[in-house]
Amino acid sequence: MLLLTTSRDALLAPLHSVAGIVEKRHTLPILSNVLIEKQGDQLTMLATDIEIQIRTTSAGHIGGEDVAITVGARKLQDILRALPDTDVSLTLDDKRLTVKGGRSRFQLQTLPAADYPRMNLPEGEVARLTIGQRAFKRQLAQVSYAMAQQDIRYYLNGLLIIADGDELRMVATDGHRLAYAANPLEAPVAQRTEAILPRKTVLELARQLGDTDDALEIVLAGNQAVFRFGSIELVTKLIDGKFPDYERVIPQAHPKLVVFERLPLLAALQRAAILTNEKFRGVRMVLADDTLKIVSTNAEQEEAHDELEVEYAYEPLDIGFNVTYLLDVLNNLSSETVEWRFNDGNSSALITLPGNDNFKYVVMPMRI
Repeated sequence: MLLLTTSRDALLAPLHSVAGIVEKRHTLPILSNVLIEKQGDQLTMLATDIEIQIRTTSAGHIGGEDVAITVGARKLQDILRALPDTDVSLTLDDKRLTVKGGRSRFQLQTLPAADYPRMNLPEGEVARLTIGQRAFKRQLAQVSYAMAQQDIRYYLNGLLIIADGDELRMVATDGHRLAYAANPLEAPVAQRTEAILPRKTVLELARQLGDTDDALEIVLAGNQAVFRFGSIELVTKLIDGKFPDYERVIPQAHPKLVVFERLPLLAALQRAAILTNEKFRGVRMVLADDTLKIVSTNAEQEEAHDELEVEYAYEPLDIGFNVTYLLDVLNNLSSETVEWRFNDGNSSALITLPGNDNFKYVVMPMRI
């Protein structure tokens, strides 16, 4: 039974969009599969890991009968990648899917579509937001690196989004640092709404969203969120927990302001990082007499020293940081200069952008 004939890329592109969340090894074998549904010339692909579901729909596929099957997502993706750029046909015979392209032919086992678990779309809508894909993706990049990984405080293993009036805020923290970014919404929301997106959802959105001003529609409802952009619909469960009060973490009155050129500072920290302790990754920043000295050492008694000229007219300051936390923020900003506010060697530092209240990064010091 012929399902369809189409170009290789017309199959590979939607499959690539959904296959990223498929786990290589899962307790339920069917979750290693992708659900393929064909109706007329329209092809729908759907993948889920129970926590996240991605569906994409494309049209223009030639001929064949309407059908719904599931087949190994990674295997089908690898096959399509390996085929030459030619027309590909899918044929179903006795629960086996035959993929033909050029002179190559592959037979894959299928599982019934009726057994494939699907996430129901959320009911009881709380908020609906619209924002450009590029703006949302850039906002994710400004904060997502500060998310925790496998922290026992499960609510930190994700990213807080807040829709409040005509503004969308994002906050991420792992307990050692906190990143905050805000963006205007295309239309204000009726009531303030908060949701914690799981880490896997955040990474998948960062991978999928385009560098375009096309609209991203976000629906928050109950314990789920739906993201619709282009031909993709992503449904995710939300993390049920109380996120820390980020406003209490952001220092309000640090008196020492230093403006750094971002790229020279980034380069100096990258050099110093070479000789940091592999476990603690600590660097000392010593500010005095219009000079920043960056010093790192390791267990082998090796040392790195770097100096930058800066405008600094306060009492000398010697403060240590995890260099990874500093490199993360500098790598994910695009401005030429960054503002750092310090209090003393035992207090957190606040990093902001000149003339911009929409980004804040707080990093705790470490003893070195």
